Amino acid sequence: MRRCLGLLISLGLLVSCAGQMNKMIGEKKSKVLQIQWQRLVDEQGQTCDRCGTTERSVEEAFHKLKRSLRELDIDVVLEKTVLSPSAFSQDPLQSNRIWIEGKPIEEWLSATTGQSQCCSACGDSECRTLTVDGKTYEAIPAQLIVKAGLLAGAQLLHGAPRDTCCPTVKSPHENSECCSPSSQRQ
Repeated sequence: MRRCLGLLISLGLLVSCAGQMNKMIGEKKSKVLQIQWQRLVDEQGQTCDRCGTTERSVEEAFHKLKRSLRELDIDVVLEKTVLSPSAFSQDPLQSNRIWIEGKPIEEWLSATTGQSQCCSACGDSECRTLTVDGKTYEAIPAQLIVKAGLLAGAQLLHGAPRDTCCPTVKSPHENSECCSPSSQRQ
């Protein structure tokens, strides 16, 4: 909770600074934050309860992120992808997946994935779960999607590579071995 609060305060400061910088520069460069959600939809157009709940969470998070990131000139785009029953039968863990900026949500949240028995449209399949800070979720809550989206939005603002191991460094003397100049990507 403290991390989320800190992240929101930081985001608020970024919004204020970005607004001032845009006024000084006189131009705005829009960036796009892409959210993709994939779930099983059967022949009758139905999905399971956990995917249905996640869908409501994805929509809620999308609208919150859209409002929050607008002042930073970041447009949020949501793409929903259908996983066919045949694709689902090959790999049920591909259902109820979320990517933000092309990166799985579990990477943004330092989470792990697992599986548990599902129901309805999924039959007896073991479906995807997400474990964050020791708590396992079958349906992904909006607050986790928002948190991952804010992390991705902050990265978009700073232009950092998606897979960098290097934190923001204030001086060359603060570089860790991971972030030596030879390890940093151009």
